[in-house]
Amino acid sequence: MLEKPEMGRFSVDLIVANNRDVVNLGDGHNVLEHVKHVMVSGVVDSGAARLVLPQCIVDELQLKVDGEMTVRFADNRRAKRQIVNNVWLELLGRHSVFTAVVEPARDDALIGAIVLEELDLLVDCGTQTLYPREPDSILTEIE
Repeated sequence: MLEKPEMGRFSVDLIVANNRDVVNLGDGHNVLEHVKHVMVSGVVDSGAARLVLPQCIVDELQLKVDGEMTVRFADNRRAKRQIVNNVWLELLGRHSVFTAVVEPARDDALIGAIVLEELDLLVDCGTQTLYPREPDSILTEIE
């Protein structure tokens, strides 16, 4: 019997890099042609807040640990996890820089609301897809 995927949770592919490498590249160069990056499968979770990356991706990209935070799992367990900064992330052709929680036990990334908001991506739970609110640019509401 096939399990029905949870509403608001589905997989997408995203690209991550170390933003220090992106900054050192300089203007006018294509990041994906000149900077070490990793394509990783990520679970979009409309109920999660942050970006979470597996330890192996953090190690491969040499992302700098910038402290720790308390995380709460779906079963209400709590734990301390490291956080890394300067995570350059591209999803659906849009990119920005994020802080991420490091999860040693994960094989994939977790994409929460902060990433979705920053990239102005909407979740369609019925079709299990992401799409941009505005196709040509990120729309930011300021009032």
